[in-house]
Amino acid sequence: MNLKNKRILITRPKERAKEFAELLTAEGAQPIFFPVIQISPLNDTSHIDNTLCNIANYDWLIFTSVHAVEAIFARLHALEIVIPNQLHIAVVGTQTEVSLAKHGIKADFIPTEYSAESIADGLGKDISSKRVLLPQSNLSHDTLTKNLHSAGATVDDVIAYHTFRAKPEPEAIHSLRSGVDIITFASPSSVSGFVDVLTENNLDIHNLPNNPLIACIGQVTASAVKDVGLQVHIEAKEHTIKGLIETMKKA
Repeated sequence: MNLKNKRILITRPKERAKEFAELLTAEGAQPIFFPVIQISPLNDTSHIDNTLCNIANYDWLIFTSVHAVEAIFARLHALEIVIPNQLHIAVVGTQTEVSLAKHGIKADFIPTEYSAESIADGLGKDISSKRVLLPQSNLSHDTLTKNLHSAGATVDDVIAYHTFRAKPEPEAIHSLRSGVDIITFASPSSVSGFVDVLTENNLDIHNLPNNPLIACIGQVTASAVKDVGLQVHIEAKEHTIKGLIETMKKA
């Protein structure tokens, strides 16, 4: 697909949308900022701080997003705690791996696909009877936690950051009403946030102007799209914005 002049809706948080918009513009597309969620640090860090003070008691630390990496290392630095050498770290997606590498740490495990099953299955016997720290958002699903439990792990699922609903600007709502070509999603929370925004603005998610294509990153986000009754037209297996753009171009 030639992206030139295509009107592409970006539902990522505004602070995460700039690079995506620049890459789309370079392809000749018209990016439309439509943030439906925003990421915020915790107001009260006492629980996560207490957990990190005992990080040496864990066998695995699993990061499922860049936000989780940033939130945890912000607290580690504030507490002057160093990651123990014996702690194994798993990450989901290329961007999360890169974010971790910025702190001088290489992941011990990266699943080929982002799904609760692939993480638990990929870790296999390495996770059985082990203690796992899983920092996530307040809106994260519990599927991964359940799968890790089923694999025999003891999991501490802690909130490391907050995800809130955001309201797009009136101009963005007008652009959607006028019709766009592609709507992009990078996380399940952006899907649910998008549905909320449409409901608030009396828009029918199943009957949007111009019948836009739905493009998303990864299996988990694609599942969230299907759960609200929409068809996924484009799914990027590579968990990066560049991967999503390349997949759209090949569609």
